[in-house]
Amino acid sequence: MKLNSPKINIISRACMKASKSLIRDFGELENLQVSNKAPGDFVSSADIRTEKILIEELQKAHSEYGIITEESGIINKSNSQNRWIIDPIDGTLNFLNGIPYFAISVGYEENGEIKCGVIFNPVTNEMYYAEKGSGSYLNNSRIRVSNKKKIQDSLLVTGGPKQSSRNKDKIFSEYINVSKKATHVRKFGSAALDMACVASGRFDGFWQRELNYWDVAAGMIIIKEAGGFVNFFEEDKNNPLKKNIIASNSNIHEDLKGLISKIDIE
Repeated sequence: MKLNSPKINIISRACMKASKSLIRDFGELENLQVSNKAPGDFVSSADIRTEKILIEELQKAHSEYGIITEESGIINKSNSQNRWIIDPIDGTLNFLNGIPYFAISVGYEENGEIKCGVIFNPVTNEMYYAEKGSGSYLNNSRIRVSNKKKIQDSLLVTGGPKQSSRNKDKIFSEYINVSKKATHVRKFGSAALDMACVASGRFDGFWQRELNYWDVAAGMIIIKEAGGFVNFFEEDKNNPLKKNIIASNSNIHEDLKGLISKIDIE
C-alpha cells in the first residue's frame, strides 16, 4: 500500500465523504433540482451539495487557504499562495443523464503551481492522484502515459464546444482537421476524466478549448507525473481561469500541437 502525503490524504478523504451523497443522488436523479447556468450548461442540487461538503472538509484542514470553486466562486481571496481548486462534478450532463462518466476533481495550487491533485469517479471507484515528484497513481497502482508513437494510430479525446461558444463553427472545423490525421477521436463529456485516462494510457492525447481552471487543475499534475506533456495555448490574460489545453504522451505531442495551431480561432 502506497503511503500518501498529507495533502493527498486530505483531498482523498474529502472526495470520499462527498461521494456518498453523490452516489445516492445518482441513484435518485428524478428527485434532483436542476437549473440552467447558460444554454446547455446545467447545475444540480448534487453539484451544490458536493461542493459544500468538499469545502467544509478542506477548510477543516486549512481554514486559511484560498479556494476556487465552480459554483461558489473564489473563497478567501486574500490567500492566493495556497489554494484548493474544486470541480464538484466534472461531467454534470453525464451525471444528470445517468451516464457513469463524471468525477470529483480537486487540485492544490501553491504559488501559482499545481502541486497535487485527485480525480475520483465514485461510480467506478477509480481514484487517480499525483503529487509533484512522486508519480501518478490509480487506486495505489502506478500509472504511465501510453507509448503510442504515431498520431494516426492514436486514440484521442476532446470535448465541446459549449452551446454558447462564439467559436463553435471554428472548433468543429478544428475537430475535423484533427480527425483527418488521427482517425480515432472520442468525446465523452468530462475533461477531468479524459485527462486522467491520458495519464493512465487509456487515451493517447487530449485537447479542448474554452475549459475552466477547475476542469483541468488536478488533471495537469496527474498527466505530468505520469510522464506526459501539458500545454496551455492562446491564453486570455483578461480571464486567467479560462483555459485551452493540449495533453498527450511525448511522442505525439508536437504533432497534435501542430494540428491545433492550424485553425484560426477568434
